[in-house]
Amino acid sequence: MNIKSLLLGSAAALIAVSGARAADAVVVAEPEPAEYVKICDVYGSGYFYIPGTETCLRIGGYIRYDIGVGDVGSFDGARSFDHKDGDEQDTFYKNARFTLKTWTGQETELGTLKTYTETRFNFGNRNNYGGFSTDGDPIGNPAGNKNVSLNFAWIQLGGLRVGKDESAFDTFIGYAGNVIQDTLVPYGDFDTNVVQYYFDAGNGFSAVVSLEEGSGTVGTIDSYVPHVVGGVKYTQGWGAITGVVAYDSNYEEVAGKVRLDITPMQNLSLFIMGGYGTDDNLTDDTYAIPANGRGFYKQWGGNWAFWGGGTYTINEKTSFNLQVSYDDWKNLGVAANIAYDVVPGFTVTAEVDYLNAGKFDDADFSNFTNADKKSSVGGLLRFQRSF
Repeated sequence: MNIKSLLLGSAAALIAVSGARAADAVVVAEPEPAEYVKICDVYGSGYFYIPGTETCLRIGGYIRYDIGVGDVGSFDGARSFDHKDGDEQDTFYKNARFTLKTWTGQETELGTLKTYTETRFNFGNRNNYGGFSTDGDPIGNPAGNKNVSLNFAWIQLGGLRVGKDESAFDTFIGYAGNVIQDTLVPYGDFDTNVVQYYFDAGNGFSAVVSLEEGSGTVGTIDSYVPHVVGGVKYTQGWGAITGVVAYDSNYEEVAGKVRLDITPMQNLSLFIMGGYGTDDNLTDDTYAIPANGRGFYKQWGGNWAFWGGGTYTINEKTSFNLQVSYDDWKNLGVAANIAYDVVPGFTVTAEVDYLNAGKFDDADFSNFTNADKKSSVGGLLRFQRSF
């Protein structure tokens, strides 16, 4: 075999091997197009389209940490006791909360279809669940996980809303002031299932009619007749005027509130709200469940009450908020705070609250204040990260 033949044979072998390897080569498939989240700005910032649907979703909420001192339990029912002597309010009241919110929106042939949910998780001092000494005095300051609460879970199509909400007696009129303890003199109960209809004329005039179930021992309806709330509002550049009326089907009583909001200058907003309610049946002890003068809507003492206050924006980060409230039973509440936005989405609020029990010797008032004190003073420091 000569050199030429050897070289030709080697070349042929190499070509054959290369061809075999080329036939066995792995073919890499082209990547499928990625489906990115698409922003939906129809209903405001933070919404995005759920992939494969026409529904827009927003997820949000907040994390909050409260530190209370003094008679904070007089205002929200949360007691704190020291370990040694069992003295009430002799240690901090603390509470941590995580709140999860969801919003959805979708355009349909019958109008905008919306949903809203809000669920709250709490850890902190419990409501007067301390231990007791052999003398019957409360001791300890038990902290732990509290009940999870479903605060909102409603569906709305056009103007029709059904589900878990807060009463239109409070939501439509705008609650009260921008203070933490805005119910020192209560202005109505909140949690309820609803069937309600909103109307917006587009020229500043709006209205609502709400059929409500109520909640609690006194507030939940005991027949097929619902509680009924109706309200009207007129809004312009100077502010708004709003009125709501509620019929309590359990006790067949009526309550109403009127509110005026004004903005006299760019950094100042003021409000005043007055309430009046009948209470003949609410004070009747012959009922199977006596209301002790306070129904689901007329929560204040006596027939009338008022709430007033406002917000003064000191600068782009700081605001001062004040609320004063007073009712027919001479209960006086004052709440004031400074709210400071440390960075966008993170606010620290320092508040001082004062409550004077005008009808101190009446057991009816013990549901809303510390029965051991006629005058109560407390402070609250709140840290809140909203997202």
